[in-house]
Amino acid sequence: VDMVSHKIFSNHTRCMPLVYQMRQLCKFCDLELSSCSGTGTCLSNCSITSICVDPNEVCVAIWRKNETDFSIESLCHDWSMPLYGIMLDDYNSSTCVMKEKNTTSGMVHLCSCTGKEECNDMLLFSPIVDPTPDDQLVSVILVSLLPLLVMGIVIVGMFYWYRAYRQRILNQEWESSNKKRKPKAGGLDCSDACAIMMDDDRSDSSSTHANSLNHNTEPLPIELDLLVGKGRFAQVYKAKLKQTTSDQFETVAVKIFPYEEYASWKNEKDIFSNTDLRHENILHFLTAEDRKVEKQYWIITAFHSRGNLQEHLMHNVISWQELQVLGSSLAQGVAHLHSDRLPCGRPKVAIVHRDLKSSNILVKNDLTCCLCDFGLGLCLDSSLSVDDLANSGQVGTARYMAPEVLEARLNLENIESFKQTDIYSMALVLWEMTSRCEAIGEMKEYEPAYGSKVREHPCVESMKDNVLRDRGRPEIPDIWLRHQGVAVICATIMECWDHDPEARLTAHCVAERICELEDELDKLSRCSYSEEKIPEELKMAIEVEIPEEMVKITEIQDIIAVDCSVCDEK
Repeated sequence: VDMVSHKIFSNHTRCMPLVYQMRQLCKFCDLELSSCSGTGTCLSNCSITSICVDPNEVCVAIWRKNETDFSIESLCHDWSMPLYGIMLDDYNSSTCVMKEKNTTSGMVHLCSCTGKEECNDMLLFSPIVDPTPDDQLVSVILVSLLPLLVMGIVIVGMFYWYRAYRQRILNQEWESSNKKRKPKAGGLDCSDACAIMMDDDRSDSSSTHANSLNHNTEPLPIELDLLVGKGRFAQVYKAKLKQTTSDQFETVAVKIFPYEEYASWKNEKDIFSNTDLRHENILHFLTAEDRKVEKQYWIITAFHSRGNLQEHLMHNVISWQELQVLGSSLAQGVAHLHSDRLPCGRPKVAIVHRDLKSSNILVKNDLTCCLCDFGLGLCLDSSLSVDDLANSGQVGTARYMAPEVLEARLNLENIESFKQTDIYSMALVLWEMTSRCEAIGEMKEYEPAYGSKVREHPCVESMKDNVLRDRGRPEIPDIWLRHQGVAVICATIMECWDHDPEARLTAHCVAERICELEDELDKLSRCSYSEEKIPEELKMAIEVEIPEEMVKITEIQDIIAVDCSVCDEK
């Protein structure tokens, strides 16, 4: 028993010093007034010394400046826990160096330390550093150099202004020479996929530089950078258009055709070369080149960083406002293409795209659309005969072909029938946009028109079964119609993909309807915000005919249907 008791006592006495070695001895006064002014070195003047209870606790001192006096608080605190809303970051120090902190009780000077007894008794404040003569000298030099710096900025600004002005003059000269060219008609059976264009923000910045060069004598100084698209007849590259006077460059898109695809290149070049085609919602054409050394044909256009609409919808959900912008700009681009007059009233040759789909539409940086890939485009020149139109063939992408194209029963006596096929395709693109709009409620992953009803690349016969035999169209669920604006968009879509080509709206009417819808919904939003009562006469019901079923959209407030009797002569 004595031996056991001795062993226990020895173990106990051996362990006790080890326990107390792990605890810190600190000054511990809750809050005391002090004469310390917060500079140099101060003593806490705390008369109470305490052994911290927890091994993790360290010594802490807090100096506060009040409106009339100063105070110091000293204590033990667990370094792993916040104190007045902040963590202790210097607790391993053996000295108590005060640092200014923003705590829950205001701005204070705080320090923490460990490893030395009563280390929070002596408080070290950082000295206020007065500016040295060297600092004053640097200030004088900087002030002296300021006029030179301003002068340098002015010179650089004048240089860039002159450069931009010179390029604008050269561009005007190029455009005036372009006006002398006659637009050429083309209707060849050729196309390729539109490029997936992606890179920097300067989508149209390269036009002035390109148009200022003499394309008849030498090719543009272009360096191909990255393959961004590959179609059946051509490949599209992101490229650098170098400036001859400097090392700077501008980003462009280059569509490259092999020598054996001359007909495809010429058809697209001829359509693009028509200066009346220029529009903010049509891809900006720069030039076309015959690269004899490489044995290639090039078409050079502006570059758009957001890629094509199909890619944009795959990776993004769009808002109701973005749906209006995308849909309106698409309709305006198609309307300009189909128009036989410019806004100024001058006659223009109408053009049909004939391969309108989401992958042939680019999204610009301002989230508006622009049409691209005119490989299947056809100029509706008045000189074209019925035989010329008949030889154009059944062209386009099967998924987006109108019923009359699938059936090969296009009315060749009326050139408007070609425009009506574009309207059908545009309706399918509008449906794809709407299916990715957050305003419809529950959304699915992006899928093209007709989705899983057909194969990924359906043939003409497969689409005939779906569109002609079954009179099928992409589904418009009832939940889409709960949003007032989306309901009007859906009504417009169904009018545009009507089986009867004569019953379809024109692109101009669609653009007007979406613009009118935007204005009316803005008014409705402002009325709702100001809690004004919506007049009863602005409430109406719209009945939309859907194949094999009827859906009634009721009480669409403050939306006035656009009268299409003028813009749609049927």
